[in-house]
Amino acid sequence: MERINYSSGAKWEDIVGYSRAVKVGNIIEVTGTVAVDDQNQLVGGDSAYEQTKFILSKIEQVLQRAGATMKDVVRTRIFVTDISRWEEYGTAHGEFFKDIKPCTTMVEVKSLIDKLFLVEIEASAIINQKNPL
Repeated sequence: MERINYSSGAKWEDIVGYSRAVKVGNIIEVTGTVAVDDQNQLVGGDSAYEQTKFILSKIEQVLQRAGATMKDVVRTRIFVTDISRWEEYGTAHGEFFKDIKPCTTMVEVKSLIDKLFLVEIEASAIINQKNPL
């Protein structure tokens, strides 16, 4: 099966040894994604909702590059630094996945790689699945 790595161009990809996303066959795995734009600037400030929305938009973009859509997402993993703000993360997640309803997990972590990051999200997608949506 062919493997295709998708890069964001971030310097950390080579240092840490990861890809933005990896597609093998009809499966796409999207790496942990934070609210940083192409200029390496935080998006969303201290709003958990805005950071989550931006992250999910970034995930949607890389899925499109790999030939998928958000409808192909079967699982998300949400790592948060303050679980008491779950409704903010959850509301943004619901705006993208209200009708898709992938499996998801939300876990509170001590911290992320930068103290300004409130949330990091991973996604798994399967292309060409039979989906009634």
